[in-house]
Amino acid sequence: MDYFLSDDQKSIRTLARRIAEEKVVPVRAELDETGKFPWGIMKNCAETGLFGVSIPEAYGGMGGGSFENCIVVEELSKACLGVSVSYAASLLGAYPILLGGSEEQKKKYLSQIASGSKLGAFGLTEANAGSDAQGIRTEAKKDGDYYILNGTKQWITNGGEADIYTVIAMTDRSKGGRGATAFILEKGMEGFTFGKKENKLGIRASATRELVFQDCKVPKENVIGREGLGFILTMRTFDRTRPGIGAQAVGVAHGALDAAVQYAREREQFERKIISFQAIQHMLADMAIQVEAARALVYSVARYIDSNPKDFSKVSAMSKVFPSDVAMKVVVDALQVFGGYGYMKEYPIEKMMRDAKILQIYEGTNQIQRNIIGLELIKASASKKKIIA
Repeated sequence: MDYFLSDDQKSIRTLARRIAEEKVVPVRAELDETGKFPWGIMKNCAETGLFGVSIPEAYGGMGGGSFENCIVVEELSKACLGVSVSYAASLLGAYPILLGGSEEQKKKYLSQIASGSKLGAFGLTEANAGSDAQGIRTEAKKDGDYYILNGTKQWITNGGEADIYTVIAMTDRSKGGRGATAFILEKGMEGFTFGKKENKLGIRASATRELVFQDCKVPKENVIGREGLGFILTMRTFDRTRPGIGAQAVGVAHGALDAAVQYAREREQFERKIISFQAIQHMLADMAIQVEAARALVYSVARYIDSNPKDFSKVSAMSKVFPSDVAMKVVVDALQVFGGYGYMKEYPIEKMMRDAKILQIYEGTNQIQRNIIGLELIKASASKKKIIA
């Protein structure tokens, strides 16, 4: 379908697609096997300006929004989710600064992330605070001109590779979620170290590590906004980044569909190409319908977010849930088209299936997203009831 992209958006898509096809596809199997971080590809993204697509021009970016980010993420995800999440996590780390940072913080950090000279990362999840984001235990205590951080963050994408980290810590536990504060940390700060690199089922090219804070001194100037805004900034960040997860889902699903169609055109059984069998055609048709429906939702939500509405939590959650569920179904069906060959590492489908599962889990499980959607529906219903009354 034609989604009426502007000339600039088409150029962004062309750049991302070229990197995906020329740089990512040839090495994705090796990156998956070794778990090596794709620094060479990140450099390619930096050289073409892709890290700045969603960062304002005032800070060295292209001035795009959620939609432009989705374009890049989708193209990279067609080739490798491990690469695309390494790219996308940098913007995730930048968003709290973009949304709540001071002008000095934005000029200092966003320009570095936009140029790709430094990667970003976002530190929220802990061993006992996954879906329950308000249950974080990492603490930050004020000490003169510094805050002293103690605690750990778990499963942080780009952990150990990024140079700039936005970290959520409790500054007043008695206030619950209102007692969380967002900080900017830099790699190399005293008392800030990393745990081992996790050995994962999928997205193996991406780096997932624990962040460890042991009496880590953070200047008070590195507080984002003010004390108590950490949880609000987290929710506002996720509202804007969930369409990016949807774009990852559309990308990997589209990549699996393309691979399945190509294989079905080549594979022969009973002296016929298997694509000539109606059973296969119906599977491919359903996959294509699901991919296009997921893309339409992601694009619509991303454009809606960029129009600066007052509240978009519900549709943002939708743009993650539906595409990620679609992606999981499509990659499984694509592997079925491949049959026994799809189970072998010689073909990319088994990797796509392993990669796709994370989309239903990270940045808020799909069950949590359904909670958000349900609560928003209840709020809307109550509001309508008041108007009628």
